[in-house]
Amino acid sequence: MTTPVCTSASNAATAATRTLPYPSFASYVKARQPVLLRTARSLTANPSDAEDLLQTALAKTYVAWERIEDHRALDGYVRRALVNTRTSQWRKRKVDEFACEELPEPEPVPTGGDPAERQALHDAMWRAIMRLPARQRAMVVLRYYEDLSEVQTAEVLDVSVGTVKSAVSRALGKLRDDPELGFVR
Repeated sequence: MTTPVCTSASNAATAATRTLPYPSFASYVKARQPVLLRTARSLTANPSDAEDLLQTALAKTYVAWERIEDHRALDGYVRRALVNTRTSQWRKRKVDEFACEELPEPEPVPTGGDPAERQALHDAMWRAIMRLPARQRAMVVLRYYEDLSEVQTAEVLDVSVGTVKSAVSRALGKLRDDPELGFVR
């Protein structure tokens, strides 16, 4: 005679092994990935590096998921992981990366309000932002592209509000003096 087996318990165990240990992590990533990718994109020089940076930061977040007490502050945690990871990458950068004087493509000259000119202005602005020092760039990105307040920016970067104000002011001064953005004035 065969022994009866509880099929509902075995089905539940099988279903539990197929799901992620943190279903809320998966839903968080699904909901916030476009915003977080935009942040990562603003911290790096190209989209591929941004995707890698975001994946690294999300992996760090996943590992620390149980230790994060306030899940309402996850964006700040991930942004901090993005900035810290990018800073670590910058410190370990390869020796074969060199800044060059000339860009491979000709500089766009906007003459009106058509989409191509707006894109050219957008590209010129990003090149100017990428020339800022890493710390100033991070502050400008968080402050103006992520639309965080000075206090929120200071919290994400773990610096004082005064540091954010002075660094952003210096960064904006550099952007105003950037020769590539001279045609906007």
